[in-house]
Amino acid sequence: MDRVPRARRGLSRRAAGLLLHPTSLPGPVGIGEIGPAALRWVERLRETGIGAWQTLPLGPTGFGDSPYQTLSSFAGNPLLVSLEILRGEGWLRDGELGGAPGAAGSQVDFGALIPWKRERLRRATEAWRRRSSAAERRELEEFRQRAGGWLEDFALFAALKDAYGGAPWWEWPSSLARRERSALRQARRKWAEEIERRRIEQWWFERQWAEVRRTARRAGVRVIGDVPIFSALDSADVWARPDLFELDRYGRPTAVAGVPPDYFSATGQLWGNPLYRWPAHAEEGYAWWIARLRRALELADAVRLDHFRGFEAYWAVPAGSLTAAAGRWVPGPGADFLKAVRAALGGLPLIAEDLGFITPAVTALRRQFRLPGMLVLQFAMERLLTAGEGAPEECPVDTVCYTGTHDNDTAQGWLRSVPGGDSTEDAERHRRLREAAMRYVGGDARDFHWGMIGLAWRSRARLAVAPLQDVLGLGREGRMNTPGRPAGNWRWRVTEAQSDAADWERLRRLTEREGRL
Repeated sequence: MDRVPRARRGLSRRAAGLLLHPTSLPGPVGIGEIGPAALRWVERLRETGIGAWQTLPLGPTGFGDSPYQTLSSFAGNPLLVSLEILRGEGWLRDGELGGAPGAAGSQVDFGALIPWKRERLRRATEAWRRRSSAAERRELEEFRQRAGGWLEDFALFAALKDAYGGAPWWEWPSSLARRERSALRQARRKWAEEIERRRIEQWWFERQWAEVRRTARRAGVRVIGDVPIFSALDSADVWARPDLFELDRYGRPTAVAGVPPDYFSATGQLWGNPLYRWPAHAEEGYAWWIARLRRALELADAVRLDHFRGFEAYWAVPAGSLTAAAGRWVPGPGADFLKAVRAALGGLPLIAEDLGFITPAVTALRRQFRLPGMLVLQFAMERLLTAGEGAPEECPVDTVCYTGTHDNDTAQGWLRSVPGGDSTEDAERHRRLREAAMRYVGGDARDFHWGMIGLAWRSRARLAVAPLQDVLGLGREGRMNTPGRPAGNWRWRVTEAQSDAADWERLRRLTEREGRL
């Protein structure tokens, strides 16, 4: 992956961005890919004067299909690899791309799509192994050397996971779960072809995403990535380095991550991720985290650091708890961690996701390292209209202002929803909030999404971002994720017809008028 000059990474100019995960891109194979559709998307941003494209994490997803619960913090998601490009390179035949579940629909049917696409990737890797040139094999080997340990750990982990029917690593034979050297040597010999297939898939992801990045760079579009604070328990990260996580001798967490009761849930959110053994990270100079962020910045110009408050203090929930309410705050690595990262990377091209229960200590940590924070207009509007808090458009300049995020309803969905329940009192509260919100942004309900985008674009925030769903004026059908709902998330896709029908000229005029072109 080409390195991006550091000057391109910062958020130094007033700009506008759109939030769209690559799985949501249109296309003919049931899921968005990082091929022709991604290149057309970048060109659309250039034409509209939008200077930033924000994605969700790009890692390989596991159970639940969440990009925030990936099988590796370093690898790319093979489901994003463009089959159209592989066909153009001769690794797939024309007829092999037909019959994709969901085809060009508005939802990703992960249950049907995953086995279909994995079979196409298997056929393509087999064709590559039979017919690749010496130059192509050298290029793969060069990628393997650059990727270092993470590629080998992930390729073996993924091969073993398939070999044992998708079981989590702690249910594998104990010699493999404990990574005994002789068992790993035997596994590498036994599943050599499967391991090689995973390397090829990762190389294809790398090459295709590099082309997207080059196109974005030429178009003047900065890519903003996303780094989840925690790793999934069933991941190559935890399997390869259990000493860096709070696990017992059987590989099970002693406590798990979550957040206390909040806007989304009265009992908190129980994420279930293992917690970091921060003293072990500190002893190594935070080398694992530095490598993780360096990798993220190979894939993007800047990254959103998810759940930033967890670096100041994190919510630790005893393992086995039914809800997150039983947790407690535990001090995080704080300034020591950020100093080490800054020294290693030569800067901190990060956006601090500082939502939720934010204390003065969290704000002080963010400001100490001059990291932009976040403001979500849906939350800010509710605080303004119910508690009289300050005007959201007067937010600090060192802020990224969002109409909503992947965890929010769309602007239109939020306007129509009834926060807190279905009682008469809730309905009346919502009616008053709805009317006040429409008065505040101007216009009527049909144009409310444009009012919210305009409010974000007018704000003092250096960067203003809207999910594409808000540009399209979608309702709840466009929601990407509902926190606390275990299934049915991450499925939304934009169709070609929706994209073509969007009022891109209106967005361009707004972007130009507000000095964000």
